[in-house]
Amino acid sequence: LEQKGRLQRLVAKDPITCLVISPDDKFIFSASKDGALIKWEVESGKKLCVVPGGKKGTEERHMGHASHVLCMAISSDGKYLATGDRNKLIMIWDTATCKRLHIFTGHRDAVSGLSFRKGTHQLYSASHDRCVKVWNVAENAYMETLFGHQDVITGLDSLSRDCCVTAGGRDGTVRLWKIPEESQLVFCGHQGSIDCIQLINEEHMVSGADDGRLGVGVWGSPLPSLGWGAQQSLLSAPGSHSGNVKLWKCGEGFRKLERLWDIPLVGFVNSLKFSAAGDFLVAGLGQEHRYWAFKEAKNSICIIPLKRRAAAPSPEAPSGS
Repeated sequence: LEQKGRLQRLVAKDPITCLVISPDDKFIFSASKDGALIKWEVESGKKLCVVPGGKKGTEERHMGHASHVLCMAISSDGKYLATGDRNKLIMIWDTATCKRLHIFTGHRDAVSGLSFRKGTHQLYSASHDRCVKVWNVAENAYMETLFGHQDVITGLDSLSRDCCVTAGGRDGTVRLWKIPEESQLVFCGHQGSIDCIQLINEEHMVSGADDGRLGVGVWGSPLPSLGWGAQQSLLSAPGSHSGNVKLWKCGEGFRKLERLWDIPLVGFVNSLKFSAAGDFLVAGLGQEHRYWAFKEAKNSICIIPLKRRAAAPSPEAPSGS
């Protein structure tokens, strides 16, 4: 794809840990292992703003993170960006100027998941301290804390309803949190650590675990696990240390996944996001991921067009794809 000019690569200094795309699909915000935050222009690939990482204890002085940034979220109106790090901090940014607006404290361990409720400035945060917190970003206010997971929370997502979903790592559960009712639904099924979770729509979700399977669920009715990865919209794009991104399509009332394409990439796929219009997929790559290192890889962001004519079917793809 890269040789044919169908894949745009934006090179970064350190391994990409997380990224988000602006709601208008014009900008990418990425963060890296050194705590740096970068705003990119999709069309040109240029860096528009760089907030460098600093040393621990210097967050107030240099206005940026001083440890690994583990998660990011952008509000649906594109006004606010939220970033969470290993030092238990959540930082709120003005997306237009990359100016830091607030710092939220309260978690007792690394912040591992962030998501804005769609259509609002309500922010959900998840942490290795096993709890979920709710914040009002516009008013710079803490709202409440939710408890239930028995292990570190590894992923979080939300849409427009006043609820969110979380993955509980090795406690083996996915939880749907109903905020007004202060209640939760518990989903089980994976055999390993559940590493990521994302909503397909208001009633269906997909989870990925290190057991190599991808599970699709509907509220109140967990379904069999089928593959691995993270998902958005009707296409699922799992990524892993294999360097391959696999595209899947949900079918039969979200009870089946159809494998469409394999996209080979070099490096560890640490983050994946679909554009709002579904025109392209962005992958954050790194030389490192957890316990491994692959020095031949480039720390980079890959923009992958999703037009049918720009892709080639995998030899392993099922017939009829």
